[in-house]
Amino acid sequence: MRMKQIALVVAACCLGSSLVAQDQPVRPKITGIDHVRIFVTDIDKSRDFYRKLMTVSYREGPCDESVDSCLAVRWGTDESIELRKAPASGAKNWVAQIAFGTDDVKRMRAYMLAHGVAVSEISEQAKCAHFEVLDPQGVGISFVERFFRQTDFITTLIERLLHAGFVVNNMAAENHFYRDILGFRLYWRGGFHDDGLDWYEIQVPDGDYWIEYMLNIPANADHQELGVQNHFSFGVKDIHEAVNELRRSGLQKFDGPEIGRDGKWALDVYDPDGTRVELMEFAPVQKPCCHPYTAPHPQP
Repeated sequence: MRMKQIALVVAACCLGSSLVAQDQPVRPKITGIDHVRIFVTDIDKSRDFYRKLMTVSYREGPCDESVDSCLAVRWGTDESIELRKAPASGAKNWVAQIAFGTDDVKRMRAYMLAHGVAVSEISEQAKCAHFEVLDPQGVGISFVERFFRQTDFITTLIERLLHAGFVVNNMAAENHFYRDILGFRLYWRGGFHDDGLDWYEIQVPDGDYWIEYMLNIPANADHQELGVQNHFSFGVKDIHEAVNELRRSGLQKFDGPEIGRDGKWALDVYDPDGTRVELMEFAPVQKPCCHPYTAPHPQP
């Protein structure tokens, strides 16, 4: 009799656990980077720089009401670079926001709340809806659901966004947020030395875009150093052709091209406020240092 009672209690506990698990919201898809928002001091000057870099006209689709200018990464896609006037006091991270695409913004918000993450209310516009959150480092994050997709493609130098990077000084907290809660997966890690860890790249769970932790940065790093570290990247098919296009568009100053420690061709340009913009090929041309890639490479 005693054993039967124990069995009934265990069965009830298991059933209760199952019901609790079923009540937990399931994470919707996180498909890529929707936009990167940049703080700038001079809207016109920065807009001119990004237009030369991206060789496109202004985005005709919707921008968030809080930004001052919005440029399409490539016509026919929803990816964009948003420019926002920097606060008078400046900012520590001039990459003001990284926005991720999702297929269900309401479910995503419910999922975040269920995991104890503080989030904003959902803001809905005619063609998209989004909410905002700060990650454990205080980096501005947004999740965006698009209700309308561009259909007309115009080819430019830039193929698409690839990744965004930012300074991280508490890797465990960031990994709990991005890997444990959101499901990001390791893409590559490496350092200036083969046994070092200075860059840690993790891809979104349902796409090939990634974010990059910039590690071992001094707490007293100045604006110039932070502009190098807090950055974002565009994908190009041929880095050497990209050099020719940049020169034709009037941008003459850049670092590279060179093959990085990750085995990929890349070059760096800097916007008028010192924020680094990386142009990178999609796949490595040689074996990377330190650690092999552990997820698929992005596609044009």
